[in-house]
Amino acid sequence: MIAATGLRWVLTVLFLVPALSAVWRAVIPERAGGGPGAAGRVAHLLHAVMAFAMVAMVWPWGMDLPARPQIILFTLGGVWFTLVALARPAPLSRTRALSDALPHVAMMGAMAWMAAAMVSSSSMQGHGGSDGMDDMPGMDMSGGSGTATMTLTGTGTRLTAVLLAGLLLLLALRWLARGFDVARLDGTTGSRHPSATAEREAFDLGCHGAMALGMAVTFALLL
Repeated sequence: MIAATGLRWVLTVLFLVPALSAVWRAVIPERAGGGPGAAGRVAHLLHAVMAFAMVAMVWPWGMDLPARPQIILFTLGGVWFTLVALARPAPLSRTRALSDALPHVAMMGAMAWMAAAMVSSSSMQGHGGSDGMDDMPGMDMSGGSGTATMTLTGTGTRLTAVLLAGLLLLLALRWLARGFDVARLDGTTGSRHPSATAEREAFDLGCHGAMALGMAVTFALLL
């Protein structure tokens, strides 16, 4: 979807770093010190798939990937994050768990929405990945600018993209700010030399922030 080659590579790197980090966090063994539980591994895998999907979306060959499985996967991913938060045991309250899960639910929803818009574009252009869903508002591949090869069509679709871009930008700033704070000062010990756990948390927050920022830029380019 991105026409400018340099921007493609910038976004590719921005998405690949979180993707590779998520894969690593999903497969490290428990005995390595910091290995996540089963729910954590699924969360990391979902983030990895989301990041790899965004890499595909910024390149022309990404339009050839089937969109319907992406819509189903990311919709289920959002539902999964919600259910895990609701089932979170004490001492974390259910409200706090839902609050922490909502950003991830929003990102999954944004991915599902973008894939649905690409379905519409593919159907209008005769791509094989359309799945017959040609009645959905989507993208115009002939209306791209100098930085994007396609633009969103329809007032409602464009407004949704604006809202999603703004939300993702706010999430990116929030995650990056929290990551810098954690890296600067370990809140558990008060030390200015964060522990390994704090460093890992800061890196995870940075990856989430980078992912959200890249998605916000991608949505903005489609307007």
